[in-house]
Amino acid sequence: MKTTALMVLAVLAVACTTMTPSGPAAIARLEPTKGNTAGGTVTFTQKGDKVVVSANVAGLSPGQHGFHVHEKGDCSADDGMSAGGHFNPFGKPHGNPTSGEHHAGDMPMLNADGTGAATLTAELDPMTIGGGAADIVGKAVIIHKGADDYKTQPTGNSGARVACGVIRKT
Repeated sequence: MKTTALMVLAVLAVACTTMTPSGPAAIARLEPTKGNTAGGTVTFTQKGDKVVVSANVAGLSPGQHGFHVHEKGDCSADDGMSAGGHFNPFGKPHGNPTSGEHHAGDMPMLNADGTGAATLTAELDPMTIGGGAADIVGKAVIIHKGADDYKTQPTGNSGARVACGVIRKT
């Protein structure tokens, strides 16, 4: 009986460690820019050569919102412009992070429901946590007012910045 119980516990422990990303982690606490109400958290966890991004946001207008890592970890400007442009250490064109070339900071859009809440979980590359040219620690996360068209260079034409948060290693 004890042997069976120990075997079950061992199998569960292995299953949990393979399902849960492990590696360096970081978090951004999003605050609204002037005149907006969006806020929440975005966590980043290194999982092999990809980063698992998990976002929980409230206070958005219903619909799609551009969502990017920006080059500077500075949210001091009322409009979020102090965060600079999209994080693009490899000089790639702006694009959809799920297909083709794209900035290291391009992320899938947030889709806010009728109450303004949005969640997202995605595995992305080429961003990294804590090392290399694509390291996002010390950069900023920006949520934009509108949808990203993934075509307009270099920004995606997603409009004003409604929330900003600096990415800090945990």
